Amino acid sequence: MTQQHPYTVMTVCTGNICRSPMAEIILRAEFESRGVGEDQVLVMSSGVSDEEYSHPIDPRAVRVLKADGYAIPAHHFAHRITRDEIAQTDLFLPMTASHMRALLRQLPPAKRTEVHMYRSFDPNLPKPAAGREDEIDLVDPWYGGPREFQVAIDQIQDVAPYIVDWVLKKIGE
Repeated sequence: MTQQHPYTVMTVCTGNICRSPMAEIILRAEFESRGVGEDQVLVMSSGVSDEEYSHPIDPRAVRVLKADGYAIPAHHFAHRITRDEIAQTDLFLPMTASHMRALLRQLPPAKRTEVHMYRSFDPNLPKPAAGREDEIDLVDPWYGGPREFQVAIDQIQDVAPYIVDWVLKKIGE
């Protein structure tokens, strides 16, 4: 498939300081490990809220990412998803059903089919019934400590290869 711009993946959480930047970093590393550069697939992150606007990645998230060997971007500033980002995104990956609902309210109808919960790609999880998507929510580490952040990164890492497989199949790589 020839494209004018890279296929764009947007990970989405509440404030864009914990789960979505963790998923962005992990997915980017998974694409890179397969020889897929940002000229082919661009991974970004955002929030559905601007409550953490301009904040860096949560230090607890940085700790677990570094402990697992991930490079942390020098400049990450939390932000709410923008209209321009919505227009350029090919695949939206909300972390929870709540994020999915908030995101769907912002999307034009033509973009709504491009929204898939992050953990919905895990073949080891049962597909939730309609209205029960919260059963596959990614754990929220915000109110927890190191253990909750480790659970979150483990969940993100477990699913990342399946998302990358799906995207590569989608773009014909």
